[in-house]
Amino acid sequence: MKQLFPFYSIGHFINEPSNKTDFEIIHFENMQEPEVDDVHKHTFYEITWIEKGKSRQTIDYKEYEVLPNSLFFISPNQVHSFEEWRPLVGGSILFTGDFFLLNNYNKEKLFEISFLDNFYANPCIHLEKKDFSEIKKTIDGITAEQGRKDRNSTITQALLHILLAQVQRCVDNTNSHTTSKKYLIVYKQLQELLDIHFAANRPVSFYAGKLHITQHHLNRVVKSVTGITAGEMIRARSILEARRLLTFSDETVSEIAAQLNYFDSSYFAKIFKQETGRSPKAFREEMSDKYRLK
Repeated sequence: MKQLFPFYSIGHFINEPSNKTDFEIIHFENMQEPEVDDVHKHTFYEITWIEKGKSRQTIDYKEYEVLPNSLFFISPNQVHSFEEWRPLVGGSILFTGDFFLLNNYNKEKLFEISFLDNFYANPCIHLEKKDFSEIKKTIDGITAEQGRKDRNSTITQALLHILLAQVQRCVDNTNSHTTSKKYLIVYKQLQELLDIHFAANRPVSFYAGKLHITQHHLNRVVKSVTGITAGEMIRARSILEARRLLTFSDETVSEIAAQLNYFDSSYFAKIFKQETGRSPKAFREEMSDKYRLK
């Protein structure tokens, strides 16, 4: 399938595209405007913290207002757009999955973090002042370590793990329902598979087979994490791609339907309207006004 958006590495956000760095911490007051498109995808994770000011961020058509004492999370493969950051006090921590897993190749450790790689989790959390202050101390520790001439990636990684554990504790304390780590891992494994196979419009049985579990168990896992069934999650991923194509490509509705393995364009339009509340044509007109005609 044709690539609609540029994928940017961490190097692009420090205006060094050839730099293969897998970790950076950037303070807005010292940040030069990156030469990146407004709408893009990341190959890395980003945690933004806001001390003063406010901003609006958009991930796959969902807009979020980021206020003081807030954190905002962006994961790889999400379509992200942002507003000007200059009025803000705060910054961003950028890291790859490989950096998080440095000297530990068990990817499940990364999947256990509920607020990363989770389309159904709120990527913006507002913290109590006490909690934000504790997290900011860890961020300051990371800044200090990165500022040393003899900085050590093992120490930086350890501080990153502490930071993520602190955030996870805050998330868990504010949620009445905590999902088990085993369920989170299966859910994120499913999400990875969906990003590979979504265009084939595969049934739940296909993904259950890939994960070596029953359809019933897969439904139970997805329902626990997202509140919807596995079938609904599969359909939502397909329609998300349709929304992206309608917004950022010039292909016809029939061509988009066929790309996503809906060979009856009328049925595709019906499913699309059930998911979004609008016909494909109406959605395209609205999104083109918003994203393509600036």
